[in-house]
Amino acid sequence: MNSFFLITNHDKDIDDKMTDRIESIIKKCGKKCHVYDKNAKIENGKFTDPDQVPDDTDCVIVLGGDGTLLLAARDLVGLDIPMIGVNFGNLGYLAEAEKPDIEAIINRLVTDDCYIESRIMLVGGLYRDGKLIEKNIALNDIVVGRSGNLRVNDFKIYVDDKLLNQYTADGIIISTPTGSTAYNLSAGGPIVEPTANIIVITPVCPHTLNTRSIVLSAESRIEVEICRDRHGVDDEKMVSFDGSKNLRLKSNDRIVIEKSDLDTKIVKISKKSFVEILQKKMSVK
Repeated sequence: MNSFFLITNHDKDIDDKMTDRIESIIKKCGKKCHVYDKNAKIENGKFTDPDQVPDDTDCVIVLGGDGTLLLAARDLVGLDIPMIGVNFGNLGYLAEAEKPDIEAIINRLVTDDCYIESRIMLVGGLYRDGKLIEKNIALNDIVVGRSGNLRVNDFKIYVDDKLLNQYTADGIIISTPTGSTAYNLSAGGPIVEPTANIIVITPVCPHTLNTRSIVLSAESRIEVEICRDRHGVDDEKMVSFDGSKNLRLKSNDRIVIEKSDLDTKIVKISKKSFVEILQKKMSVK
């Protein structure tokens, strides 16, 4: 890799010390490095302006936590450039690099001593009265849930145009394998190997004793229908994409979710298996 683009969460790297250090290491290796302008004006709720990424960029380095990498992945998905995260957060399932190891990791990147994993993404469309209102994309998950009240919600789930189930729950998580260690895990859903080609449906706090997660082929077409509650009340609900892009919902709205034609490419340095990484991240100290 010869040309790098740095994206920094300045709430994490407040004084830009790590950003400056990485830029210095890359340039000392004789490679190109462009640092994203933190003062850039971003529209439509984006974290990163894809027009600022040079055409010859071989790798995007994201400094922050998993949340920062998710934002950058969604904003830059159309560029098809591999990404690697430097973990400033807590668990950091997505972020490959840890701050103490950054010099060794950069040296491996510039010598191509790494490999790339492709991660599936989901695309979700909000339909109202049969018309498409808006579409968005997610690397981790698309979540349908309540907004502004404590009442439970009623949802109908269709898979490939057939009714799967009706849920009374706080929400529904539609997760990729990458997102299985995020909200899905907290809600009791299964942990999935991140390169698998499947989609997981997990109810959030379901009001029944026998509701479990459901694992489907990634080729499945999932619809979530928003129902009025049992009292006929049309409470506010919303759908979120990777926990950042939120859309308000009304009763009878439908969210149609499918595997996207686009994916996210994650640069991997570690030779450890997913099981070894999982054991390290989840071990109780």
